[in-house]
Amino acid sequence: MTTNSPFLRCPHHPPPTTPDAPYHQLASKPSEEIYALMGEQGIRQMIRQFYLRLHNSSIKEMFVTRDLEESIDRSSTYFIWLLGGQPLFQQKYGSPKLRARHLRFVITESSRKVWLHHFYEVLDHPEGFSFPAEHLEGFKQFLDTFSRWMVNHADNGK
Repeated sequence: MTTNSPFLRCPHHPPPTTPDAPYHQLASKPSEEIYALMGEQGIRQMIRQFYLRLHNSSIKEMFVTRDLEESIDRSSTYFIWLLGGQPLFQQKYGSPKLRARHLRFVITESSRKVWLHHFYEVLDHPEGFSFPAEHLEGFKQFLDTFSRWMVNHADNGK
């Protein structure tokens, strides 16, 4: 694990910014039918594929603060709840408070786009799970809108 990650907030970074729009309020929660159609294992497989892509991406250093398997499990439990399953995340970790949990990271528009690109790639080319086609565009819109709320540092957004 590296401690010199450009994605971990340190004293030389400016304070985090707050988005102008409350994107988390603008994002419509995805349909709970997704969980009913995918099940817990399908969602876990989707998140596993996503994290394996992130683990080899240009923003991989953002994910060095915890073991890969632990990251996959934490994210899976969040998405299981978000998509209509049991509140496993809340039972294990408490309230999601995702923006607050992510403030220790420098998240720019550029890194958000990398994150979103890899999530879309997994959704467009699933292996070992089937995302319900009738909910795909709505879920992508949710990811795009909600991920804007996580951006907390300015960059050129390329």
